[in-house]
Amino acid sequence: MTEWWWAYLALGAFVGFFSGLLGIGGGSAMVPVLALIFAAKHFTAPHVVHLALGTCIATILFTSASSVLSHHRREAVNWRVLTGMVPGVMLGTFAGALLAGRLDARTLSIVFTALIYYLATMMLMDRKPATPRELPGALGLSAAGGVVGAFASLTATAGASLVVPFLVRRNLPVHEAIGTAAAVGWPVALAGTVGYVVSGMTVSGLPGWSVGFVYLPALAWIVVASMLMAPLGAAIAHRTPGKTLKRVFAVVLYLLATNMLISFF
Repeated sequence: MTEWWWAYLALGAFVGFFSGLLGIGGGSAMVPVLALIFAAKHFTAPHVVHLALGTCIATILFTSASSVLSHHRREAVNWRVLTGMVPGVMLGTFAGALLAGRLDARTLSIVFTALIYYLATMMLMDRKPATPRELPGALGLSAAGGVVGAFASLTATAGASLVVPFLVRRNLPVHEAIGTAAAVGWPVALAGTVGYVVSGMTVSGLPGWSVGFVYLPALAWIVVASMLMAPLGAAIAHRTPGKTLKRVFAVVLYLLATNMLISFF
């Protein structure tokens, strides 16, 4: 149960730092690594990816909480945007978790990668809209949250790869967009975790110490490291100029999306 603790700790440190720095959950990097570890542990092959997805999104419950607390202390969380997005996020995430096993992972990864490449390119070019784009009302924010939640659940991410570009394009400062995206990650993780637990409760052949599709030993070690590193990432983010942070975020999006695409092929 504990022979891979060092790998879980290293993975948690990486994810925690980038959760604080950029508001991302790190699922695009974490899922392939966890799947590799679970395969090496000889878990039942058909369940490896689902266990990686479920465990990954469960870790975001903790990394997001640590990250958002650090950003909130610096007044970088837009709570009005968060409350508007939460209903859609919860519904979209839960539905995505229940549908995860029924959708073609390769097709989903191609669509997701194309979308992330586009959003990253827009951030890197830093083009301003021809006409100022204001934030939508409660219904529009909830609809956007539904899209974010569904993609986040199906890709085991915190949704920041969609939330940050969306908010930046609507004139929110990048530091505030990242802090708000970190906060959005918590309801994403809550609904996603419930979905993966429920969908795995009736599945046979799962390893011991699993609750549905969440593998508890991996979750525990990852959370220890990630919660220690998230405040450090947030502190560095608020010392970094906005334009530099946008460029860093765009490059990380390219890398994570490419990694996800490769992992499915």
